[in-house]
Amino acid sequence: MARPRSQFRPCIDLHEGKVKQIVGSTIEQSDFQENFVSEKPSSWFAEKFRDDALCGGHVIKLGPGNDQAALDALAVWPGGLQVGGGITIDNGQSWIDAGASHVIVTSWLFDGLNLDWERVRSLAKEIGSCRIVIDLSCRRTANGWSVATNRWQTLTEVDLTVEILERLAPYCNEFLIHAADVEGKCGGIDIELVKLLSDFETRKVTYAGGVASMDDLMQIDEASQGKLDVTVGSALDLFGGQGMRYQELISWNCTEATSGEA
Repeated sequence: MARPRSQFRPCIDLHEGKVKQIVGSTIEQSDFQENFVSEKPSSWFAEKFRDDALCGGHVIKLGPGNDQAALDALAVWPGGLQVGGGITIDNGQSWIDAGASHVIVTSWLFDGLNLDWERVRSLAKEIGSCRIVIDLSCRRTANGWSVATNRWQTLTEVDLTVEILERLAPYCNEFLIHAADVEGKCGGIDIELVKLLSDFETRKVTYAGGVASMDDLMQIDEASQGKLDVTVGSALDLFGGQGMRYQELISWNCTEATSGEA
């Protein structure tokens, strides 16, 4: 019997209204590192992902000035993309109404350095857990990994563990996890984090960070037994990268894994 296969999920990262690939750990620096700036609008990428039936992709607004670009993408593919960046209980439903399949939320769920469980519960009640993706992107610490908020600049006191994923699972439909230390650097994945995430089975998890080649994708697929989906950014030829070809990922998604690949 064929086992599940990790799926490629696309992304549209927006900064100053443009589609970009940025090394996430540098975004708050005056000399932040841009790997790619597209001349094409967000709607072009949304149309491409729609035509190639790449479901579950996300639009991330990295700071102010990106709302219109996000709306333009959603208008092209209503119900086909998730939206994150500055999501709160006050604006979450408006993004769903604008065409987002889900809203992705991180920082608003925290009160200082700790999760605010009342906010977690109230957001799920207001929007519906089936429409929420909780982003627990993280950095390595002495305890393993700690969740990072405010565009990965603030280390919280919440450790990323299977236990915290299980506690949050009733309040969301999926999780998105960026390995912030390797994100945007095309230097390889955090395989230890991949293995930790693979121990959690209650909700779908998408991993992002450091994916530089098809070997990395296959490593994630094997280590997680196909349970983790994968986002590819700076290494992708669609974003000026040289490590991975977009068409190869389309083919990957269309090929069924077999039990012998495990």
